[in-house]
Amino acid sequence: MQFARYKIKRLSAVTRTMSLCPSLSLSLSLSLSLSLPLDAAAAWLGFRIAPELERNAEEINSRAPLGNFTESALDEELFSDEYVKSESELEPEDAALGRVKRSVPEFLQSADARSEEQRKTSGLRVDGQSKRAEVRWNRDDEHDSRPDEPKLTSSTFALAGDSAHNHAVVYWTGKNSSVILILTKLYDFHLGSVTESTLWRSTDYGSTYERLNDKVGVKTVLSYLYVCPTNKRKIMVLTDPEFESSVLISTDEGASYQKYRLNFFVLSLLFHHTQEDWALAYSHDQKLYSSFDFGRKWQLVIHSQSHLISISHTIILFLSLLTTDCQYVTCRAQACSESSRTYPFSGYIETNSLVVQDEYVFVQVTTTGRASYYVSYQREPFVRIKIPKYSLPKDMHIVSTDQGQVFTAVQEWNQNDTYNLYISDTRGIYFTLALENVRTSRGLGGNSMIDLYEVAGIEGMLIANRKVENQVKTYITYNKGRDWRLLQAPTTDLAGNTIHCVLPFCSLHLQLQMSENPYLSGSISTKSSAPGVIVATGNIGSELSYNNVAMFISSDAGNNWRQIFEEEHNVWFLDKGGALVAVKQPTVPTRHLWISFDEGRQWTRHSFSAMPLFVDGVLVEAGAENQIMTFFGHFSHRSEWQLIKIDYKPIFTRRCTEGDYQTWHLHNQGEPCIMGQKQIYMKRRPGNYCMVGWDNSRILSAEPCICRAHDFECDYGFERRGDGNCLPAFWFNPSTLSRSCSQGQNYLNSTGYRKVVANNCTKGVKEMYTARKQQCPNRPPRGLVLTTHDDKLTANMGSNVTFLVRLEEGDSMRTNIQLDFGDGTAVSYSNLSWTQEGIRHVYHSAGIFRVTALAENSLGFDMSSLHLHVTCPVEHIQLLAPYVVIKNKEVNLTAVVWPSHFRTLTYFWWLGNNTEPIITLDSSISHTFSTEGMVTVTVQVSSGDSILQDTRSIAIQEFFKSLLLSFSPNLDEANPDIPEWRQDVGRVIQKAVADIPEEQLLVAVFPGIPTAAELFLLPPRNQSDGRKRTEEDLEQISEILVNALNQISVEFELKPGSRVIVYTTQLTLAPLVDSIPRHSSSAMLMLLSVVFLGLAVFLIYKFKRYIHCACAHPSFCVVMPVMLICH
Repeated sequence: MQFARYKIKRLSAVTRTMSLCPSLSLSLSLSLSLSLPLDAAAAWLGFRIAPELERNAEEINSRAPLGNFTESALDEELFSDEYVKSESELEPEDAALGRVKRSVPEFLQSADARSEEQRKTSGLRVDGQSKRAEVRWNRDDEHDSRPDEPKLTSSTFALAGDSAHNHAVVYWTGKNSSVILILTKLYDFHLGSVTESTLWRSTDYGSTYERLNDKVGVKTVLSYLYVCPTNKRKIMVLTDPEFESSVLISTDEGASYQKYRLNFFVLSLLFHHTQEDWALAYSHDQKLYSSFDFGRKWQLVIHSQSHLISISHTIILFLSLLTTDCQYVTCRAQACSESSRTYPFSGYIETNSLVVQDEYVFVQVTTTGRASYYVSYQREPFVRIKIPKYSLPKDMHIVSTDQGQVFTAVQEWNQNDTYNLYISDTRGIYFTLALENVRTSRGLGGNSMIDLYEVAGIEGMLIANRKVENQVKTYITYNKGRDWRLLQAPTTDLAGNTIHCVLPFCSLHLQLQMSENPYLSGSISTKSSAPGVIVATGNIGSELSYNNVAMFISSDAGNNWRQIFEEEHNVWFLDKGGALVAVKQPTVPTRHLWISFDEGRQWTRHSFSAMPLFVDGVLVEAGAENQIMTFFGHFSHRSEWQLIKIDYKPIFTRRCTEGDYQTWHLHNQGEPCIMGQKQIYMKRRPGNYCMVGWDNSRILSAEPCICRAHDFECDYGFERRGDGNCLPAFWFNPSTLSRSCSQGQNYLNSTGYRKVVANNCTKGVKEMYTARKQQCPNRPPRGLVLTTHDDKLTANMGSNVTFLVRLEEGDSMRTNIQLDFGDGTAVSYSNLSWTQEGIRHVYHSAGIFRVTALAENSLGFDMSSLHLHVTCPVEHIQLLAPYVVIKNKEVNLTAVVWPSHFRTLTYFWWLGNNTEPIITLDSSISHTFSTEGMVTVTVQVSSGDSILQDTRSIAIQEFFKSLLLSFSPNLDEANPDIPEWRQDVGRVIQKAVADIPEEQLLVAVFPGIPTAAELFLLPPRNQSDGRKRTEEDLEQISEILVNALNQISVEFELKPGSRVIVYTTQLTLAPLVDSIPRHSSSAMLMLLSVVFLGLAVFLIYKFKRYIHCACAHPSFCVVMPVMLICH
């Protein structure tokens, strides 16, 4: 799976995701279990980036803090290169990318800087279509504000001396605090490291800043800053590991620091969500450390390679990396020894596939190229996720776990640039289709970005971009994907001209990108404290376009839309959602902002800077009881960082009273029942310049509605047809009962429908559509399935194999289960409940075993079987083949392996110069060589993932002569019985035989003791004298050689003072062998007699000296001509 977990706003997913092992950047971004309310605000500051030096977005993930709980906004920051060209020098393509922002994982965003819903946003993305404007500002900006315009109070502070720093991060220490911390750094892209840093601190909401380098160390280079999520006064700053490994700790909101040395390099930090002094560190070498005194002392938690996922209460969740396998592990934070660890999922899971989010834990297992997904709800045992049978996902992303169910995006086998959106039941097990072909695109880091957006403040409302007949259109739903419709375009444009746009041929289409910079609003914004208000960039037409775009707003939850700007703007919510502020895109310098108090109907312009500013980020309402915005940017690409504090409280005339509010009824094109209830909200009356000051998003009343068809979606296994009815899919059998259903019990028989999760309707058609309780019938067992726990059909000898038995139909409590392991052992269980944890068995021999399961009750039986290949590593292989063979005569080649295997190995035979091997399951083959000369034969044996081989050279001749040789006993004392020694001795014997051409001699020393050999006399290569003359010459040479051997005249020196005498073995003078069958029957009988006599003599001699065959593998002995050779 690419199993990326993402809570939505604009939903996106990181590809190559679901378990956490080797790839840390993915692990960090994909494995959170809780949303992160980060009160410590961090803002990205400016960018002067050369396009060719733009860094990959994944690099930020590799430095991001892991989080399953609250943590500081570590990596909400921008990287930039040195600006290498002036604006005028940039090519058009370069100018378009001149100020690109980096994407960061959503869990790093601050609660105060972004709304709670925006913190649930998944990955962030950059729209590649956006263009960098030239350095100029609109003519409107050249004029001063109107005299009667309400004045904003603002102050500007420049970070003097930091103009060269190309990387800055801003932290607000939390609500009710006036302290702001800024860390600026100089990142050298040529060195690939940070070379300078400066830490700034403000105690007056950003009016003035103090440089703190002398308090942390003038030469100290800082890398990251963390604010404790449960005590904002506690701050932890990490030094850059390129210089030193230390942590600086402050307990007074950054006013003073104490430095502590570390013996490891911190890659990321994780804080506990309630214990302020508890922290976990993840090191560069993939080890886990824990601290219970806020970083002053650290202890090693996990020695082996692992990946931290989360910490919840006192439990650590992490992955253990074992070679290429990953396991999901949990343990107590203060006692994480091997004995105290638990393994919630019994088997190995896919690397980077573990997702821990809210009440759900997801893992992926891949076997034979297919992925299977499992879910644990409320930390209960894992259950396999049920997705429609033939979706066959090749990529999967957990999009959201909000509202008590799971949204997942699945790229099916036949999709490339789109995903299908599925929605689950409460337990996250059974998924049904919510929307097909949702558009996706690629982010800066290669992440898959899914065009799906959850509207804040209104439950069940989502907006998605769907690809229909090669056109991308925007759709909206008010009941969690049960029904979708197009957006009605505005009736007039900004100038009041009529817009002719008729559904379904023309509609409004919205861009659903969230900004990669969390302190720019992105292309769409909503806020839970301003229910029904949606601000987005989009276009009107037949499909989504990135040309001729404008800004649109809806005040009634997407029913009606108005155009508010002709150009793209960043829009934020002020005064707890009671007002809107807009600033032009940061590619254009500006000194004005626009504020609206009537949901975008009218806008007033305000000046916030004397000079046009490139706005790199805006921090809105970081404090609890103040009306302060902080603009971050720069006047030019070479200027210092400019921090502009804006107090917008003077624009309000008073605080709102009860008379300033009015009721608003949520509806869908006039239909008041949304998610099964009529909801009435309180809103400030448009145009009232009063300060809300508190969250007015409360629902004034919520009245349940009568249940109707649109309150129910299709149940798992059912599909909605053209008439709106849910009917069984072709692959689904509605009569299939749960395997836990037993006689006398009841089960829920689906009607094909299920109520939309969190829908509050009552009565009406509820009874008709709700699953009916029925008594379990007594049925014979059907659909018995036998698998291994990891779906593999191979196992190592001596290891535990876990078998799983599943019954689709039948009374599981009254069905006997028998399992025959195929090796002579079997087990029996009285019912299926005893097998839920799996049936384990250990095989003590290698082979292929037929494992059979039998389910039987009084009404019948069912069987299932599999063939399990049990292997053990091959330690040795030896190729047995004659040294010389007759041309055109069949010869046997045998491979001997140890330990012995039975039908579990594959043999590859490479004969001569053949480019393709002969592949067999048998350890021997027969072959006929048709050409004279030397031939190399290689046999390879494949066992699991290992391959061993042995090679022999064979001489191919029409005829030859051979003699058996024996040696004086002193040779046995020096015989280590290894192939290299036998080759060397053979070569020495060959040289010791004088007066015979070397090419006509071949000496083969046999394995084992006593040492024996065979000497082959081969015809000369050029037989110019004819075959008969050559045979006579060989006969004459053999007689001479036998005489020499009998006279003890052939010897060689093994080592100084030790000479070895070579003898001819009695009765070993073999007749001339060739390919012509001209030997008489008497001669053959005589030869056989000689052979048997020689065998008898050799065996008697052998067993007088040795109790067993002295070769490495005594069970394999091969009869060679005139002697017995032990192989």
